[in-house]
Amino acid sequence: MFADVKNLSLDEIEDIEKLTLRWLVQATMDFGFDAYDIFYYSPDNVKDVAEDVTREIVDHLPGHNTAQRIFGTVDYKKARYIILPDQIVRQALFVDSKAEKSSQTATLQISQTSLEIRQVRSGAIVNVQGRLPSIYAHGNDDYLSTTLFLHYCYEDIDNRHLLKDITACCVPNGFLQERYNPTHDSTFWIAGRNAPTLGEEFRVRVSFSQLSKLAPWRVQKLNISRDEAKLLHSWQE
Repeated sequence: MFADVKNLSLDEIEDIEKLTLRWLVQATMDFGFDAYDIFYYSPDNVKDVAEDVTREIVDHLPGHNTAQRIFGTVDYKKARYIILPDQIVRQALFVDSKAEKSSQTATLQISQTSLEIRQVRSGAIVNVQGRLPSIYAHGNDDYLSTTLFLHYCYEDIDNRHLLKDITACCVPNGFLQERYNPTHDSTFWIAGRNAPTLGEEFRVRVSFSQLSKLAPWRVQKLNISRDEAKLLHSWQE
C-alpha cells in the first residue's frame, strides 16, 4: 500500500510536488485578503508577520497529516500522507516564509534545499550540497522531502507593511538535480546576500524567472487587488 519513496520515478516526484503546490496555492487563495490586512495592521517585524500568515495558511492545507514529528529550519514542517490512486506516499513537507521587497527572487538557506547548488560566483564555480535530505528517514519509514515557500513582496509606507503580491514556489527535490541544475551554468540559482569575508553562512537566491523557464508551474504568483479586496491568480501550467 505504501510506496517505497526510494523507487519513485522522477515523473512521480514531479507530480507529487505539483499536487502539493496546488494545495498550497488553493489554501492561500482560501485565506484570501486576510493576508493583506494582517501585514497592514500588524506592528510586528515583517518577517514575523510572514511566518504567522504562513502558519495560518498551511494549517488549512487539505490532506492527511501523521503523528510523526519532522525537524528542519523552516517555519512549517509536517509529516503527511499523499494518497494517490494506486499508492500512498509518505511526505515530509517543508514550507518556509520569505518577506522581501524584491519580487524577482527569494533567499534560501543551505538547510532549506536538498539540491546541490551549482553556480558561478565572482567567476568561480561553486558546488554546495543542500543540507536537507531528499528522503527524510525516521525509524523504518522514509518520507519524500517536499520543499515549498511563500514569498511575500511588500513595501513600507507610513510605517505600514503594504503587501504587493504573494509567490508560491516549489523547489525541486534533490532527486531532480539533473533536470533543474545539472551544471554550474545551467541553473536557476543566483548569488545569495551573504558575505563570506564576514563569516556569514552561505545563502542562495531562487530566480523566479529562471525556474519558470524550466517549469512554469513551479512558480505561482498571486496578485493583490486592493480595490476588490481579494487575491487574483491563474494557475501557470
